[in-house]
This record gives sequence, C-alpha cells and structure tokens, in this order.
Amino acid sequence: MTLAPSPATAAAVAPAAPPSPGRSVRLATSLRRLRRNRPALVGTVLAAVLVLVALLSPLLAPYDPARPDFDAALAEPSWSHWLGTDDLGRDQLSRVLVGVTASMQVGVASVLLAFVVAVPLGLVAGYYGRFADTVVSRLTDTMLAFPFLVLAVGLAAVLGPSLTNATIAIGISQIPGIVRVTRAETLRLKHLDYVGAATANGAGDGVILFRHILPNATSTLIVQATVGIPSAIIGEAVLSFLGLGVQPPSPSLGVMLSSAQPFIADAPWMAVFPGLAIVLATLAFNLLGDGVRDILDPRGGSR
Repeated sequence: MTLAPSPATAAAVAPAAPPSPGRSVRLATSLRRLRRNRPALVGTVLAAVLVLVALLSPLLAPYDPARPDFDAALAEPSWSHWLGTDDLGRDQLSRVLVGVTASMQVGVASVLLAFVVAVPLGLVAGYYGRFADTVVSRLTDTMLAFPFLVLAVGLAAVLGPSLTNATIAIGISQIPGIVRVTRAETLRLKHLDYVGAATANGAGDGVILFRHILPNATSTLIVQATVGIPSAIIGEAVLSFLGLGVQPPSPSLGVMLSSAQPFIADAPWMAVFPGLAIVLATLAFNLLGDGVRDILDPRGGSR
C-alpha cells in the first residue's frame, strides 16, 4: 500500500519555481540600453560632470570670481588664467564655474516648482474631465499662447530682477507644457484594466490617482523633466543677459555674455567660453533625456 506524501514533504521535494526577474535584472537591461545609445551615454557623462561642477565650484574655482584685478584686465588665456580675464581682470574660469552653478540651480529648482503645480492640475483635469478639464485646459491654452521666453521675461519683469524671481518666472512658464503631458497620460491610463479593477474593488479617487495612475506616468514625467532643464538653463541665461536674473557682480553665464558685448572684437574669449558652457549644458540634458526615454520606454528597443 503506497502512502501519499504529506503536503510538507511534497513542498520539500517539489522543484523551486524559477525566480522572476527582479530589480537587478531590470537595472542591467537599462544599463545595457544606455551603453548601446552612444549619444545618451555622452549626455549622461556630461550631465554628471556638470552636477559635480555645480556642487564643487567653490573648491574648483582658482580665484575669487567677484574680485577684480585691474592689472590683468582683458588678459588672454594663459597658464595663470586658463580662460582669460574680463574687462575688470576677473578670472573667466572661476566665473564660468560659478555661473554653471547658478544655471543648474535655476534649471532644477524651476522644473521642480513647475512639477509641484502642474502634475496635480494635469491629474485632476485628465481624471475628472468635464468642468475641471475645461477650466485647466483653457488656462493652459492661454499661457501657451505666449512663447516660453516671452512669458518668462514678462513675469521676471513684473516680479523684479533676482535669481529667485527668475527661478519662479521660469517655473511658471514651464507649467502649461507639464500640465498637458500629465493630462494626456492620465487620459490614457485611466481607461486601462487595472484602474477599472481598482475602481470595482472600491478604491477611492485619491488611491487611484496617486497609487495607480501617477506611478505609471512617472517615466513620461521624468523624460519631460530632462527636457525642461535645458529650457530653464537657456531661460536663466536670457533673463540674466537682459538684467532680470542674476545681478552683477554675482557671476552668471548670461551676465558674462552681456558684459562681453563691448569687447567682442578685442577679447572674444569673454563671450566664447560662457557661450560654450550654455551649449554643453543644454546639449548634455537633451541627450540625457533621449537616453532616459530609451531606458524607461518598455516598448523601445536599443538603438
């Protein structure tokens, strides 16, 4: 007579189920996609370098960026001043390093401000529709009627010239685009099966919005953030160039370009190096955004 094995014995001798792909597998897949996307890899490295420069600029700057040295005014690039000096003898390398810090601060802070305001508005407009969608969409369309830089300049002029007000102006100017992206993602996600299942199980609107819809829209919003940072960097440079952002003698890439105008023929390095810093910063985050989109899009293959 054959006895059936007990449940405990059967569980002990049963083959273990194959492990499901975990976080390490997904991370390895993401890194493999990033390595295959050479431009995105370059953008990631450049963005990381810029972040380090922004954090360590007080230590990296060889001179006081605000201290004039009239004996070295308009000095060409040399071993003493790698990027030359400006009309007051201030070291250009030190000013570019600190100027990158200001640009990064405005870029990150303004995007965070825009997301804090825009994401809830987009969620409400896309999920509830009707009156809420009409009000939010009309306000967004009204703001989008003005180009980004025109709106930022107008807001900065009203608020007054300062780095903080420039950050607020740029952040407000980025709100309409983020609202539209969040609204579109909410409209797409709210009709999927798992949202219907959560509704059938009695989940409230807050649970559905912040536990089901928002987490699944995160990848798109992250890509939008990496696109918004370059726009904010350019916006800060424009506002500072016009005298509505960072105020002299504090260094800023836009302030440096404005100061270089009268000396563009005699001292071109005063404009070339701040301009290159702006180009590298915007290029780095645009390429980074392309890489993030390639990694986070589950339907996108390697390039």
